[in-house]
Amino acid sequence: MPRKSIYVLGKDVSAYPTDLCDAEWLILAPLIPPAKSGGHPRTTDMREVCNAIYYHLKTGCQWDMLPRDFPPSSTVYSYYRRWQKYGLWEQMNHTLRDQVRQKLGKATQPTAIAADSQSVKTTEKRGCVWFRWRQKGKRKEAANACR
Repeated sequence: MPRKSIYVLGKDVSAYPTDLCDAEWLILAPLIPPAKSGGHPRTTDMREVCNAIYYHLKTGCQWDMLPRDFPPSSTVYSYYRRWQKYGLWEQMNHTLRDQVRQKLGKATQPTAIAADSQSVKTTEKRGCVWFRWRQKGKRKEAANACR
């Protein structure tokens, strides 16, 4: 059962800031795989599943702590894991990102990258020190392996 919208000054306002707007949903809806043929037809509102996943990712809450107006947390988690496993979730996010960049008049793919030099630096010796410590009884072999 879909959640009710809140109307403020005649405008339809989603219940949560993470909810997909109609324009976003029109972009994502075709990417969601259809229900499996045969068996029981799908009864879960896929837009609400997406809203619940975005809520979880934004707030960092546990799956079981999702608000009750979303579909059951086990259902939401099941879809999220399946979509993540098959790369669908990444594709959905890239599609939304590309649409936003186009709307802003930018290229769909970023043309530059920023790297923090401190996160790139590494020393070979530090790894060897750890290796020596872990191999207490084999100091000679460990020391030779680092050279």
